[in-house]
Amino acid sequence: MPGSSWLAAKYWQKRLRKMRNAVASRLFDTRTGRRLLIENVGPRVVSMTVDAGDHLMTFSPGDYIGRKVFRKGHFERDHVDRLLKVLEARGLMRKASTLLEIGGNIGTQTVYFALARAYAHIVSMEPDPRNFPLLQTNIRQNRLEECVTLVNCAAGETAGEIDFFLNANNHGKSSAFRQSKTDVKISVPVKPVTQVLAELAIDPADIGLVWMDIEGYEPVACRSMLPLMSRRVPLYMEFTPLFYGPAQTAAFINDLAAFYDNCLVFFEDHEQEMKVIDLPGGIDQYDVLFLP
Repeated sequence: MPGSSWLAAKYWQKRLRKMRNAVASRLFDTRTGRRLLIENVGPRVVSMTVDAGDHLMTFSPGDYIGRKVFRKGHFERDHVDRLLKVLEARGLMRKASTLLEIGGNIGTQTVYFALARAYAHIVSMEPDPRNFPLLQTNIRQNRLEECVTLVNCAAGETAGEIDFFLNANNHGKSSAFRQSKTDVKISVPVKPVTQVLAELAIDPADIGLVWMDIEGYEPVACRSMLPLMSRRVPLYMEFTPLFYGPAQTAAFINDLAAFYDNCLVFFEDHEQEMKVIDLPGGIDQYDVLFLP
């Protein structure tokens, strides 16, 4: 009967759809499947939120950091954990102090530091107009407003505005330092770190750590926080000779050596303590902790 054939066809369509969905669900619950999914999200999806276990993280699916969060459940959380262990082992943890984060991006590291309860307060500076709303969302949805203060500006030597270059595919690569001809130039507000702290009524003596990742603009930011460096506040940064060039790398090392004697360079599988003046200038990029 025609009716029976139609019912049979509908039954098998439904059965095949369930089987297809079950296979897809298993695939998309793997790292490879999540990679395929996030890399093929269309441009109509402007943000996504994932449950990362002990926190939520909202991100742009078109951004490198967001795709990493979606695939792995975090973005370099192990770097935060590793740094905190080193600080603890060296007696450099001051849990009643304030962490100053320069380059907060969308708040991945901000949230990790806050969840670790390593510092009583966090000040996070982020100038990128694409990142800052996501940073606000991630602090708010994780109920961290009481311990995190957000500042929408870059760190520089004088207050005003500076040129800022947006990287289309990796918002974490956007910087006041132009890296590619395809970067889009905009203007963003800038303030010296000393001014930001003064406006927030934070004594430089209350800063327990400066964490900085600003894609080549570190020398300028350091010149904006000389009172902190004079106190030899522990300073952790992504150090990038590739961006600075040989002459500026040498000058930056000399400037840092005027405040810090020793540092700890973070390699993939170990840390190496050395004199600041001996920092390698021939490695493209590495993380370093300047020790008090």
